[in-house]
Amino acid sequence: MKADKIRLTTIDEYIDAQPNEIRPVLRKLRDAIKKAAPESEEVISYQMPAFKFYGMLVWFGASKNHYGLYPYSKTIEIFKDKLTSYELSKGTIRFPYNKPVPVKLITEIIKFRVKENEEKEELKRLSKKKKTFKK
Repeated sequence: MKADKIRLTTIDEYIDAQPNEIRPVLRKLRDAIKKAAPESEEVISYQMPAFKFYGMLVWFGASKNHYGLYPYSKTIEIFKDKLTSYELSKGTIRFPYNKPVPVKLITEIIKFRVKENEEKEELKRLSKKKKTFKK
C-alpha cells in the first residue's frame, strides 16, 4: 500500500504504508518527537505525520532516499550551524536513511518549537486580555 494513494488518518497508518526497512526509522523519529513534546497531539496534515501544540509544531515524512523533518524555515535558520551535515531547503531538513537518527538534535529542535509555540500562545492570551480591559 502506497501512502500517497490512500487517505491517511493516523501516523500509524502512514508508517505502516511505508516499506518495511523505513518503518523503524520513522518510529524512532516519532518517538523522539513525542518524548520532546509529550503534550503534543499527533495529526495527519497535508497527508503527512505532524504534531500540534498551540498550533502546528512539526511535520515529518518519508522519501525514497531520505526522511524529512519540516520544522518551519525560522527553525532551520536558527539551527543551521548544527545542520551542516544534512541537506536543507527553506523549510526542510533531509536525513539519510543510512545514518542513525540524530535523536539529540531532533529533541533540541522540537523543544525549541514547543517553546516558540508556547510564547506565541502567551502573546495571544495577553493580547486578548488587553482587548477585554479596553472595553
